[in-house]
Amino acid sequence: MLFRESETIELKEIVVDDIKKEIIAFANCDGGKLYVGVQDDGTVVGVDDPDSVSLQISNIVRDAIKPDVTMFLHYNTIEEDGKEIVAVDIQRGTDRPYYLAKKGMRPEGIYVRQGYSSVPATDTAIRRMIKETDGDRFEAMRCLNQELTFEAAKKEFELRNIEFGPQQMRTMKLVDQDNLYSNLGLLLSDQCVHTIKVAIFQGTDQMVFKDRREFTGSLLQQMNEVYDFIDFRNQTRATIEKLLRIDTRDYPEVAVREALLNLLVHRDYSFSASALISIYTDRIEFVSIGGLMPGIDLEDIMVGISVCRNQDLANVFYRLRLIEAYGTGMGKIMKAYKGMEEKPVIETTKNAFKIILPNINAKYEIRNNSASSTKLPANDSLEIPLSDREEKVLEYARTHGAVTRNDVVGLLEVSVSTAARVLKKLVKSNLLKQNGNARSTKYTIVK
Repeated sequence: MLFRESETIELKEIVVDDIKKEIIAFANCDGGKLYVGVQDDGTVVGVDDPDSVSLQISNIVRDAIKPDVTMFLHYNTIEEDGKEIVAVDIQRGTDRPYYLAKKGMRPEGIYVRQGYSSVPATDTAIRRMIKETDGDRFEAMRCLNQELTFEAAKKEFELRNIEFGPQQMRTMKLVDQDNLYSNLGLLLSDQCVHTIKVAIFQGTDQMVFKDRREFTGSLLQQMNEVYDFIDFRNQTRATIEKLLRIDTRDYPEVAVREALLNLLVHRDYSFSASALISIYTDRIEFVSIGGLMPGIDLEDIMVGISVCRNQDLANVFYRLRLIEAYGTGMGKIMKAYKGMEEKPVIETTKNAFKIILPNINAKYEIRNNSASSTKLPANDSLEIPLSDREEKVLEYARTHGAVTRNDVVGLLEVSVSTAARVLKKLVKSNLLKQNGNARSTKYTIVK
């Protein structure tokens, strides 16, 4: 028999540590044969104890390669020129990519066959193997990054008194049977690569930017920070009917909440583009990447039919009591605008889903702007409607004589950055006065 190395044949004189790379490469590609006892030039030198060599290879495979590839290896002892050699037949595995346990599922731990050599796989090759073995569902695929942390997720679960440990992560499918993180794990991790971009425009078009932010980190962290960002700008308009004061926010909180959750849960995360939220004078637009699922029309969505693109992610949000049941979000948004002149609008394309929430108070703002075109005397003032949060902060300052940023964090149960924004707005509106600097800063009522 003539021995010659090729794309499917590897020759080894003895068992060496690199032999596991050759086995991984064959299992990740189209399979191949490994002959031990044959030099690179095809010279047969044989082995003294074929059974011992087979056992040695078996132990290396079992301890050093993940996932388990042993079922795809078959050992045979053949005699050539009066000498015994070990032939290992390696089949193409079904749980690709296979990798070195010490290196993890990274390019430096995953090998493929290229010509006569076994070389590290590219990111593209790894993704292709994952897709071939795990299917097309993004959240269920194994994650390329296996060095994930979950500090934000832990805080969210603790806040709701729900356990978040190894068993729960496995149940929720953040981790698979081989203890590898799935893409769902990536979405909830602090290393999540998907972002939400929020832009605030002056007026009703995109001609002039007022502010823009990109939110990163765990989807749960993005959810909280984006909601706070919108809620801070969701102004309250107060009207008086006889002795009754009626407060109306620009956007119903329920509608904002459901639109944001829809953007997070139903987004197509196989696209790398950011989700978009645009805030105009008269509306907010939530644009989620990924159109409707095949077989579903907009009319189906409006009557409560829902086919979830990210079933496992939806189950996590359900466990956190963020969503109640599939298909109820659109109904809640429409109900929040019941009796209003303007109604939410839903638009879809092949690759996008847009929810437009109208500003309930926009018509009053337009009237006020028209009426104020005549310049007022310098000592005249207009009453600026305050949000519930701002009212609370002012009341606290009146009652206690002053308020600090930490006081606002505890009072409103918000982040430090959100508390700073609330205080900054009240100072800018000439309702609070800043006293001191840095940590000793206090805010008092302007008299």
